[in-house]
Amino acid sequence: MIPKIQPCLWFDGNAEAAARFYAETFPDSRIDAVHTAPGDYPAGEKGGVLMVEATILGMRFLLLNGGPAFKFDEAISFQVATDDQTETDRYWNAIVDNGGQPSACGWCKDRYGLSWQITPRRLTELMSQGGEPARRAFEAMMTMTKIDIAALDRAVEGVAG
Repeated sequence: MIPKIQPCLWFDGNAEAAARFYAETFPDSRIDAVHTAPGDYPAGEKGGVLMVEATILGMRFLLLNGGPAFKFDEAISFQVATDDQTETDRYWNAIVDNGGQPSACGWCKDRYGLSWQITPRRLTELMSQGGEPARRAFEAMMTMTKIDIAALDRAVEGVAG
């Protein structure tokens, strides 16, 4: 069944490779269908991959080979809530170590240019406490690239480093 609304991500000829990477990286992810172009189109030729339907972390997406006209930027990102440091490390490393780029505060960009926020649930819990714990967690987060849960907890407890 076609969902009422789903995100469409614009790629420059590598939608199928991106879908494979996401399916290999995240649980509850898979390629649902690959559609080839029935005729020539501005970003490709007849028979080339035009669209890929994929499920990423249980959410349906359409990946479109639309050509080089548009690129991803940080105005759109996907936040992945992680349960522990092992899961945080696994996703972060899969993205960054496979041609991606680290950024600040838990953000990274995959090799296709899509931005991700790999965010431990612990950070969200600390921030939702408000007051001094939230301030300390926030200040610690601002110094990090990949989020370090133990360092967040130490910062909230007032322990240096």
